[in-house]
Amino acid sequence: MHAVRDHERAVDALRRSYAAVPAGEPVRLAKQTSNLFRPRSAPRTPGLDVSGLTGVLSVDPDARTADVQGMCTYEDLVDATLPHNLMPLVVPQLRTITLGGAVTGLGIESTSFRNGLPHESVTELDILTGAGELVTARPVGEHADLFRAFPNSLGSLGYSTRLRIELQPVRRYVALRNIRFSRLEELTDAIAEVVAKGSWEGEPVDGMDGVMFSPGEAYLVLATFTDEADGGPSDYTGQDIYYRSLRRRTRDVLTTYDYLWRWDTDWFWCSAAFGVQHPVVRRLWPQRYRRSDFYHRLVRLEHRHQVAARIDRLRGRPARERVVQDVEIPLAGTADFLRWFARTVRMTPVWLCPLRLREPAGPGSARAWPLYPLQPGETYVNIGFWGSVPIAEGAADGDVNREIERAVSDAGGHKSLYSDAYYDRAAFDRLYGGATWRAVKERYDPDHRLTGLYEKAVARA
Repeated sequence: MHAVRDHERAVDALRRSYAAVPAGEPVRLAKQTSNLFRPRSAPRTPGLDVSGLTGVLSVDPDARTADVQGMCTYEDLVDATLPHNLMPLVVPQLRTITLGGAVTGLGIESTSFRNGLPHESVTELDILTGAGELVTARPVGEHADLFRAFPNSLGSLGYSTRLRIELQPVRRYVALRNIRFSRLEELTDAIAEVVAKGSWEGEPVDGMDGVMFSPGEAYLVLATFTDEADGGPSDYTGQDIYYRSLRRRTRDVLTTYDYLWRWDTDWFWCSAAFGVQHPVVRRLWPQRYRRSDFYHRLVRLEHRHQVAARIDRLRGRPARERVVQDVEIPLAGTADFLRWFARTVRMTPVWLCPLRLREPAGPGSARAWPLYPLQPGETYVNIGFWGSVPIAEGAADGDVNREIERAVSDAGGHKSLYSDAYYDRAAFDRLYGGATWRAVKERYDPDHRLTGLYEKAVARA
């Protein structure tokens, strides 16, 4: 009962802070952390008070569900579910991604080849709309249109205060097989086989992702939940670095907790930009700062002060274009896209994560997600690449990202919107359910108090 009363008080505080924002002023959440890479203008008004919406309200081990507040991080959510030998159906890679953020902005991980995206395991959610009303949206009923349009709406239709999600059982450890492929078609054939059979060479597969170091060297990591840890689990939170292990170990085992956060310690491989992978620096770098949210703070400082950019100019080096994207490519076109990317963008490594909409579909029908319309029955591969490239002479900042967007569209794919986007409005509406978004927007935010989806994703408002 205390949790319910505390939640009600937190929702009241959110609604009061929303009502206090003057008409015409931008509405934003007051968040301490962010996993976005879209620069935004400085807010002119205080953010919405979400300070009381950061927890897990309840876990039901028998029903395998949890009621979770919108600003709860996956780190805290996992801490609440693992003691029950349960976890969310999809746990995004970075600790401080919030459940509400993953649902309204998408998320993915190694279980996505069978469990889809985080919003597909949501059975109901409470949303504060742009009209200042609190509604409970479910797959069917009065607010089913908002339920379907909420994923990938990026806060343009409202903010989730409570979500009920499905959970899945887990075991103590995760056994890994790191399988190398010298031809990308062999890798995509392997993905198709695992998707079809749920196993590889007779062993069940509970999670699947991978890394491409080059078109001639790519790895699939096949994960299986287990209660055995022959030889003891590995530890990649100290001197050892996880992604490097793929090249030197064919089998591995991690605790389930460490498996869920295996990419967070070094922000995949991006910690190298701060020198954290150098053995001497790593020994001196406090372990509590080997986390994605700390690295992200350093990136925000660089965006603000441009220290590295100024040093590059003094050394006569060309300016650099940030290329930070996650894109979904149909499996049949993945090998061709990866070769194009390696030849044109020349950025490695890249992350590979197969995904499909849930079958049978989660809440509602398989066509229930119009703002990120993946095809039911189609296997995609999420390709993640995070870094920068030099701006060629005669080129402009953004040219490489625009070329990537064209290549993704040509391949029949989609890209996530947490980072820079360059689409014109017509293309954006076509790719991200513009007609549906406008209809839902008019119903739940008729005065357009919340910033529009295109304005958030492309215009950087």
